[in-house]
Amino acid sequence: MRQELARQELPRLPVWQPIRGPFERWPQLTDLLIVLFAFLLTLLMWSRDDTHQVLALQSIWDVAAFQCAFIGCFALLWRRTHPWQVQAVILGATLVLELGLPAEGIVALAFSLYSLGRYEANTRASWIAMLATLAFVLIDERVLARPTAGGTVAVMLAWALWYTGRRLRFRGEYLRLMEERARYLERERNAESERAVAAERTRIAREMHDVVAHQVSLMTVQAGAARTIGRNNPEAASEAMASVEAAGRQALTEMRHLLGVLRPASDAAALAPQPGLADLPALIDKVREVVARVDYASHGELDDVPARVALAAYRIVQESLTNVIKHVGAGASVRVSVNAEADHLAICVRDDGQGPGETDARRSHEQSGEQAGGGHGIAGMRERAELLGGWLNAGPAEGGGFEVTAQLPTMERGN
Repeated sequence: MRQELARQELPRLPVWQPIRGPFERWPQLTDLLIVLFAFLLTLLMWSRDDTHQVLALQSIWDVAAFQCAFIGCFALLWRRTHPWQVQAVILGATLVLELGLPAEGIVALAFSLYSLGRYEANTRASWIAMLATLAFVLIDERVLARPTAGGTVAVMLAWALWYTGRRLRFRGEYLRLMEERARYLERERNAESERAVAAERTRIAREMHDVVAHQVSLMTVQAGAARTIGRNNPEAASEAMASVEAAGRQALTEMRHLLGVLRPASDAAALAPQPGLADLPALIDKVREVVARVDYASHGELDDVPARVALAAYRIVQESLTNVIKHVGAGASVRVSVNAEADHLAICVRDDGQGPGETDARRSHEQSGEQAGGGHGIAGMRERAELLGGWLNAGPAEGGGFEVTAQLPTMERGN
C-alpha cells in the first residue's frame, strides 16, 4: 500500500473557498454605511409621523430623543465584536424613547437583531438577548392584550431577523469546519505519501546494499587474486577475471530488476522471482570461489518456509558472507547453517577470523555502524528480522571469529 502511494501523485482534496464580496472585504466601511443608513432612516421615519417636531430640537426632551437615536444607531459600529452588548444598548435606547420621550423606536434595532444571531458566539447570551427583545416587542405592540396584524408581523419580523442571522452563523461554522477538515485530510495524505516515499527509499537502499556489496566484494577479491597470479599463472588469472566479469553481469542484472520497482508498472513486464532458500547453495558455491572454506548445512523442510521469510534468510546469509569477504578475506573459514524448526527458521553464520584481513577494526566498524544507524549491514539484517517478528545477534564468537545468529518465525502471529 505504501509503495503504491509513493509511486502515484495524490490528488488534492477540494477545499471550500468562500466568495468574499465588498461587504466582507471592507467590514468597517460596511458598518459605517449601515450606521448612517439606520440613522437617516430613523430621522426620516420621525419626520413622517406626529413626532416630526422632535427634529426641531426645541426642548431638552427633543435633544434627549435625538441623542438616543444617535447612540443607538452608532452602536452598530461594534455589532460584529460585541453583538449582545450592542443589542442591550439599542434596546435600552428604544425603551427610553418609548417610556418618556416624544419619539418612537429606531431602525437600528432590526440590524442589531440580525447581528445578534450572526456574530454572537455565546448561544446562551444570544438567546437571552433575543427573548428580551421579543418580550419588549410583545409588550410594546400589546400583542398579548389585544392582538393585531401589525403587532403579529412585528413579532414575527423580530424573530425572523434573529433566526436568519443564526442560521447564517451555523452555515459559516459548518463550512469553516469542512474547510479545516479538508486541509487536515490533505496534510495527512501528504504526510502518508512522504512516509511511503521514505520507507521505499529505505527498502531500496537496503536491497541495493545487499546486491552491490556482495557482488563487488567478490569482484574485488577475485581481481586482486588475478593481479597477484597474473605473471606466474596467466590461465588462472584469466579464469579469475572471467569470474569477475560474471559477478559484474549478475550484479547489473539484479540491480536492473531492483530498479524496476521505480518505473511504472506494465502488464508486459515480467520481474524475476526474489531469491530464497533454494538459491543458497548457488550463493555458497560463488563464495567458495573466493573464500578458502565454506561449509553449508541445512536441516528441516526448507520448501515449506514462507517466501518473505526465505527472502529475509537469503539476504541475511548473503550480507554475513559479504562481511566475511570484506573484513576477513580469502583465507577465512566459514560455517553456514540453516535449520527449519516447527515454528521458526534458525540461521547461523560463523567465521574463524583467521584470514589476513581480520583486524580489531572490523569489530569496531560493525558495532559502530550498527549503533550509528547509518549503515545497511548488521542494522539492515536486524531490521529484516524484526520486521518479521524475529531477532538477530551479531558479535565476536567464543574461541575467536565472528558470528551472526538469527531466528525468524515461520508461522503467522496469533496462530
